[in-house]
Amino acid sequence: MADGKTTNGPADDLAIRVTGLRTAFGSHVVHDNLDFELRRGEIVGVVGGSGTGKSVLLRAIIGLIKPAAGKIEINGVDQKNLSSEEDHKSRRDWGVLFQDGALFSSLTVAQNVQVPLKEHFNMSQDLMDDLALSKITMSGLQLDAACKFPSDLSGGMRKRAALARAMALDPKILFLDEPTAGLDPIGASAFDDLVDHLTRSLGLSVFLVTHDLDTLVKVCDRVAVLGEKRILINAPLEEVVAFDHPWVQDYFKGPRARAAGIREH
Repeated sequence: MADGKTTNGPADDLAIRVTGLRTAFGSHVVHDNLDFELRRGEIVGVVGGSGTGKSVLLRAIIGLIKPAAGKIEINGVDQKNLSSEEDHKSRRDWGVLFQDGALFSSLTVAQNVQVPLKEHFNMSQDLMDDLALSKITMSGLQLDAACKFPSDLSGGMRKRAALARAMALDPKILFLDEPTAGLDPIGASAFDDLVDHLTRSLGLSVFLVTHDLDTLVKVCDRVAVLGEKRILINAPLEEVVAFDHPWVQDYFKGPRARAAGIREH
C-alpha cells in the first residue's frame, strides 16, 4: 500500500487521520500532500531518513507546529479552529514522550507526573499523589523513584518517568518520539516490552517515531515510511520490506535488519 493509504475500514476506527498535510519552514517544505492513518488500538512505527520530518509530523499532529495546509483529525475531531476550551479538552486524550524525556529538572518524578493533572483538573494533593504513584509503578519504576529528581535517574529510568507523565491523564493515544534512543540493548528491549504491554492491556493507540529496527519487529503492527515529503507506505512490516524503493531496501535489507530478525522477501 503506497502513498499512506492504509485502511478501508470505517472512519470511527481511526485514532488519527491526516490528509493532504503540508508543513514548511519558510521556503523549506518538509511535508507535501501527506496522508497518514493510525487505527485504534495499534502501534505504528514511523521511520525515515534524516531530515524527512518524523518529529515534525508528530509535532504537527499534536499542535506544536501549525501546518500550511491539510487536515488533522484526532479521535474524529478536526483539530483546526478549535476553541480554547475544545483544544484543552482534546489534549486530555493523548500523552507525549519526547525524545529526551523533557522532564522538569527542578521537580521530582512525582511532581513531573502531576504537571498535566494540575493543568487539566482541580483535585486534592492527596489524590494527585496517589495517581502519580500509580502511574510511576505502571511505568515499571519502584515507588522510591517518586521522590527522586531526573538527575538522580539512569537514562532508562528517565524514559520510564517520562512515560509515567505521558500516561497521567489516562490517554487514548500515546506519541513516543525515539523512546529507546540512548538506551543499551537490554534497556531498549525492556522498554519495548513495557510499551507493548501497556498498549495491549489498556487498548492504547501509539504513534511511535523510531529508528530502532528491533522496536519495529517487536511491537509495531504497521510501519509508516516517510520520504519524498510524504508517507511512502504504511503497512505491516512484511509488506514494507517488500516495497520497491531504494531507501526502504537499504534500510530493511542490510546487516542491522538481518540482526533484528527481518527476513528478506
